[in-house]
Amino acid sequence: MMTWIHEGKLDGTGIKPAVVVSRFNSFITKKLLDGALDCLERHGVNTDDINVFWVPGAWEIPPVSVRIADTGKFDCVICLGAVIRGETPHFEYVSAESAKGVAQAAMLTDVPVIYGIITADTVDQAVDRAGTKSGNKGFDAAMTAIEMTALYEYVADLEESMDDSSPEEESTKE
Repeated sequence: MMTWIHEGKLDGTGIKPAVVVSRFNSFITKKLLDGALDCLERHGVNTDDINVFWVPGAWEIPPVSVRIADTGKFDCVICLGAVIRGETPHFEYVSAESAKGVAQAAMLTDVPVIYGIITADTVDQAVDRAGTKSGNKGFDAAMTAIEMTALYEYVADLEESMDDSSPEEESTKE
């Protein structure tokens, strides 16, 4: 018996990514964007093929991501934002709904929609996750996007090859 393992490659050649970035907490999100762009370029994505869409805040990321994915012009959508806890319950609503919204966008569209929204209790935690102590979560999100885009392409090829075989051909293979 043999186990087949399928995973995406980390080669971004030919990928056309969209990056949706929140302007709110831009002192963090600009660093996330820099990390994502660095990752994409290092992995062979042509910079002319990268499109960045700025939105007001994390709340607006999911609906814009769905619309971008539905255009059919992009191979993946990378969602970047930073929600930092304050003194009101606003943090809970925005962080939960943006996470649910990105997950829903990922399920509703035909391209990978990647969650790269930092949720932090403090500004220091957010800074750490945007390129200092804890790496850059924008870079990580872009890496995930490259891998998932390749995996989606592989699965689409499998689906195509399954659709191309007719029942008569399958029955002769037995």
